[in-house]
Amino acid sequence: MSSRANAVTFKGEPKSLAGPEVKTGQKAPDFKTLNNGLAAVTLGDTPAKARLFSVVPSLDTPTCSIQTKKFEEGIAALCDAVACYTVSLDLPFAQKRFCAGENIKTMHTLSDVHDHSFGKNWGVLLEGLPLPLLARAVFVVDKTGTVTHAEYVAEVTAEPNYATALAALKAAS
Repeated sequence: MSSRANAVTFKGEPKSLAGPEVKTGQKAPDFKTLNNGLAAVTLGDTPAKARLFSVVPSLDTPTCSIQTKKFEEGIAALCDAVACYTVSLDLPFAQKRFCAGENIKTMHTLSDVHDHSFGKNWGVLLEGLPLPLLARAVFVVDKTGTVTHAEYVAEVTAEPNYATALAALKAAS
């Protein structure tokens, strides 16, 4: 598997990312994750409409919590025209508990804990940490399965550009 050296920083330290860089205009890579009911979810299992994948290291951290809540608020006006997911390595049980506690109803959670296929295929699996984590990123995929927006947040502890991601999602819907 390829690795991109010094692709991001984590708390100021350069880190490599496993997997290829996903770019705008390419077909979205497949993955196999788990939803909070422990069912397998692949890209093909997501609806053929505009999709947002908000990738976070862990929902148990303040920035990841903020990111999920901001996207939850931002997609409210788009209703059923889009499908939105928060992807992390958190266990599905923890993701479900977080969503219930924070009243997250529109953002669906996907756990990449099993084999890190989302992290590896989308180029967001952080290397060189004592435990596996995903880097912070946001992707928008249109109804044809083409990536229309890709943001790898340069500093993993920083927030993404919500306005740009939401504009791309709206344009893709």
